[in-house]
Amino acid sequence: MNSTKTLTLVTGANRGMGLEIVKELSQKGQQVILGARNLANGQAAIAKLAQNGLQADLVQLDVTDPESIDQAAQKITAKYGYLTILINNAGAVFDHRQMPSNISQTNLQADFALNFFGLIAVTQKMLPLLQKSPQAKIINISSMMGSKTEALNPTSTVYNASAVGYQSAKAAANMYTVQLAKELHKKQLPITVNAIDPGMVATEFGGVTPELAKQMGAKPLTTGVARTVELATDPTDLTTATFTNTAGTVAW
Repeated sequence: MNSTKTLTLVTGANRGMGLEIVKELSQKGQQVILGARNLANGQAAIAKLAQNGLQADLVQLDVTDPESIDQAAQKITAKYGYLTILINNAGAVFDHRQMPSNISQTNLQADFALNFFGLIAVTQKMLPLLQKSPQAKIINISSMMGSKTEALNPTSTVYNASAVGYQSAKAAANMYTVQLAKELHKKQLPITVNAIDPGMVATEFGGVTPELAKQMGAKPLTTGVARTVELATDPTDLTTATFTNTAGTVAW
């Protein structure tokens, strides 16, 4: 087993920010595994990367399906035997501006299934592989929309946001980030755990087109993934239990 080469798994990576992260980390010399819920969509993404002279591995990975997660971990174990970085990027919003007083239980459960329970399931299954590396990182793509501090700040860009299921799931994921970071630190395991806020990015997130998202003030993909790429490619940055974006620290 050669665990010196940086091996990175990105979930939800066949399009949008996930694919951009795969692209940029591949350009920087990492061996990247593209996790895609739909295998055909993942293969199309791999082909797109190949057109730009980039190579990435592919694994079918539905973060809401325990069997899919198990099989992905088995494939990574069999082929590589370790993992250096896990980027929990898979996420979606299901409660489109529903008010807290009447939010659909179905949508609420879907928000948590993907953004919280799925993140935890993948992380727990990949931890043994991360422990095989001399130094590893878990990077959770969160959102300022999950910040209670900013939700109460009238000057914040997310003050008027109303997606309580998604926001609550991200807030819960933030707490998991903190508690897991503390656990691993206490156990003296060389694995850092951090959350990153990409901001509003011009993707298909939320059911809009990238073009419409741009009109609404969304940032380019390269800006949205900048902090994630920075943290993933800096071996000297061993901070843990942080919540940051390109501007600095984000309030929990």
